[in-house]
Amino acid sequence: MRLLLAFCLLTTLARAQEGWVYLDNGQVRLGINLKAGACIGWFSHSHSTDNLLNTYDVGRYVQQSYYGDEDGSDWNGKPWRYNPVQGGSWRNEPAQVVESRAEKDQLYAKIIPRHWATGQKLDEVTMEQWLKLEDGLARLRFKMTYNGQKTHRPRHQELPALFVKPTLDTLIFTSPEGQLQRLKPGFPNQYVHLGSIPWIAWVNDQDSGLGLYMPHTSEATTYRVRHGNQGDCSYLAPIQTFALKPGLTFEYEVILAIGSLEHLRSVFDKL
Repeated sequence: MRLLLAFCLLTTLARAQEGWVYLDNGQVRLGINLKAGACIGWFSHSHSTDNLLNTYDVGRYVQQSYYGDEDGSDWNGKPWRYNPVQGGSWRNEPAQVVESRAEKDQLYAKIIPRHWATGQKLDEVTMEQWLKLEDGLARLRFKMTYNGQKTHRPRHQELPALFVKPTLDTLIFTSPEGQLQRLKPGFPNQYVHLGSIPWIAWVNDQDSGLGLYMPHTSEATTYRVRHGNQGDCSYLAPIQTFALKPGLTFEYEVILAIGSLEHLRSVFDKL
């Protein structure tokens, strides 16, 4: 998709309290939290207070997360594994943002993540992101570089992890057979396979919500948590299976859109 000159002129940057930085082009608004690993924590229509993303803790948001071997770590009583997370640790210790900048229509950040279970800062891993708005879409490019000494076994990798508010409780996607599927997943994870146009969406009871275009894979994992409190969420992550190994660099791009199911399908069909 091509950017119009008017878009560049209309795009505005705004800073708020608690480390938030926003892009707003008059159609949609995208925000990152520099105090949560520069993770994406806001996506809405412009001038709307209806944020569709979930920021309950630094493990939510839209962010990079990768997995390696079991390492004796413990996440709140659960045996865990090597897990660099962009936002930080389960105790809400934020990751380190080593660089961030806003340039016209784009936000850039470079992050040293933390181990989700131990909270250790993982200097051998670098995460980067380039975020920009194009009309009513948000184009998100992510990059991870692993310079550790250990070669891990292949794991499912979250590319990226995406958490939305719990009122978006129905997952919609097109199956490999071309049929529109509706799913209300439970917990733990369920796996879904997508059709030739790789998109997936969380919508509410009015079939309106947030969609993700994910050209790098046709598989996703998903769950919902429903305890009737602030911890409730809807989650999905496009996944690929690969190993963290010395010198690995992995880069990919996804696109976020917002609106009715009909609008989301129309947008993704044209990409």
